[in-house]
Amino acid sequence: MTPSTSTFVLGDEGMYLFNDLPRQLLQERYGFQPSDKWADELRLSSVRFNSGGSGSFVSSSGLVLTNHHVASDTLQKLSSEDRNLIRDGFLARSTEDELKAPDLELNVLIEIIDVTDRINAAVTEKNNPDVSAKQRQGVIASIESESLDATGLRSDVVTLFGGARYHLYRYKKYTDVRLVWAPETAAAFFGGDADNFEYPRYNLDATLMRVYEDGKPAVIKHFLRWSEIPVSDGDLVFVSGHPGRTQRIFTVEALEYLRDKRLPFVLDYLRRKEILFQQYQLEGNEAARRGRDELFGIQNARKAYTGMLAGLQDPQTIATRRGRQHRLMTAASNDPQLKPLVSAWKEIADIQQEKAEQLTRSVSLRSDLFQLAISILLLAKEDQKPNGDRLAEYTDASRDSLLTRLTSPAPLYNDLQRVKLADEIALLLERRGMDDELVQEVLAGRSPREVAAEIVDQSKLADPEVRRQLIDGGINAVLGSDDPAMRLARIIEPEYRRYRAIEDQLSEREKQAYAKIARVITAIEGTGGYPDATFTLRLAFGTVKGYVENATEIQPTTDFAGAYEHAAAHAGQDDFDLPESWMNAKSKVDLSTQLNFVSTADIIGGNSGSPVVNREGKLVGLIFDGNIQSLTSDYLYTDQQARAVSVAGVGIREALRSIYDAESLASELGQ
Repeated sequence: MTPSTSTFVLGDEGMYLFNDLPRQLLQERYGFQPSDKWADELRLSSVRFNSGGSGSFVSSSGLVLTNHHVASDTLQKLSSEDRNLIRDGFLARSTEDELKAPDLELNVLIEIIDVTDRINAAVTEKNNPDVSAKQRQGVIASIESESLDATGLRSDVVTLFGGARYHLYRYKKYTDVRLVWAPETAAAFFGGDADNFEYPRYNLDATLMRVYEDGKPAVIKHFLRWSEIPVSDGDLVFVSGHPGRTQRIFTVEALEYLRDKRLPFVLDYLRRKEILFQQYQLEGNEAARRGRDELFGIQNARKAYTGMLAGLQDPQTIATRRGRQHRLMTAASNDPQLKPLVSAWKEIADIQQEKAEQLTRSVSLRSDLFQLAISILLLAKEDQKPNGDRLAEYTDASRDSLLTRLTSPAPLYNDLQRVKLADEIALLLERRGMDDELVQEVLAGRSPREVAAEIVDQSKLADPEVRRQLIDGGINAVLGSDDPAMRLARIIEPEYRRYRAIEDQLSEREKQAYAKIARVITAIEGTGGYPDATFTLRLAFGTVKGYVENATEIQPTTDFAGAYEHAAAHAGQDDFDLPESWMNAKSKVDLSTQLNFVSTADIIGGNSGSPVVNREGKLVGLIFDGNIQSLTSDYLYTDQQARAVSVAGVGIREALRSIYDAESLASELGQ
């Protein structure tokens, strides 16, 4: 069958690779074709946060713009009982006042190299998932290590199109990152959980950081200029960011597994954790501060997954995908060259059954102290192996980033660690039963709370220097340690590895099956598409556009006047109280200034903090959310009502000048 030249996309769908931009599509639809210079400037101005999220350089002296909620992990780690940066915000009046983040890594994509042929040539045992997985893992580790040695750049091999393509991404890393400005949570998350994933919005979900090199603000050649003109209805805009994970190549059976097994399982877990953290926060003001960031993340995820599940529970969603899948399988079955690939759909269906059986078997206890311990243990043991035989996150190319995390000076609070570890051990007991051998060994006749209390109170791993000494001491120090957290890690490790091996085998089989499906899709629907998101840099586009909801026309933009009106309309509700700084500055604010806007750009989680630029490549906005209708975007894009929500660039500058008295910072933007 001769491949079509058309692209099977809907509306403004697409998270496109920077080395394969949809130039023809943009020219045909919008009369715009990005030049190489335009694309390179945008790529080199875009930033990935290793904590999850996106950002952009917005000045030649290293200013980085991202969301408040992307920066909240750093804000939390820089806070203390006497200084609550998440709640109260922060402004550095000079570079000397800027606060160094304890463990933040920012990545800038420098180069993309196609390494598909080399990887495919190295995988010779495709019919044996165990062997092929090791072969693939080995050649990927070699490519990454060779690239790191040759360039000094972070080097990651990225799987694309379900395993049909592999690209090497090279990143410049910045690890000296400092906080410059953050608004109060009351402004950044105005409207709270009630308004989350809704629209209209009136949020200043923005934060500024600065990267340093050799102890000085970095000199940045590629950064975004700042547009002084607010967006208007119908404007074409572009989003350059790092969408996390999508499942748009997923088969019907894979989506049914998500709908019936995986998402309900995850939601049960999130609801459990939400209650846990809510109860912990009731212990006092300091507990409320310590637990705030994690509770926010849990609540945000709970609402997002609820929306995803609701979309999959709409019969029309599966019916639409089933129709497309049937067309693809029929067309492939009628083509002698493609027919052998049709078996991939059954392979995917079989894998979903095996995944369901493994859902409750994970032993990766989600406790900071345990995660540090198991990572240190695995690092010591993986270091004994050739680089190509190691688990992916313990290879030479991954080592620097791993060590940054393992030696972070960010505080660990014993009371919170006890609560988290006790609940994780209790959950292990609930899922496996009291008669399970691993459970028996972990408990050793004690309750989950007793085990957690002993480990947290007696462990020394909260001290980063102790962790550093263990790492430097290597395998003998790690295996000889009598630290109770390390003892727990040694008990858990065999089962962790067994479960990980099953996961890796299933993943390898899925990669091979989806690679076949990708070949069918390319042959039948064309080559102009885009791969599923992989938390790597992508370009999306769309127009500023309102929508109709419940027979009401939702306008595409909001302004500061609307924020004050929204607060007044919800007087007495804490989440709708604007901060004192806003109320005191009301007379100075140009209330007509644009604050938020929506567009049809195709975004998901991970895009938070992404810059929004216009045709000239100037920054006009900052992605911070999607509306509730966009939550199906992990597996299905639609522009009927789904919208990406942004903070307006003009709104950020107006707030800095009129509310936060930060004229010099406002003037630095785009300069």
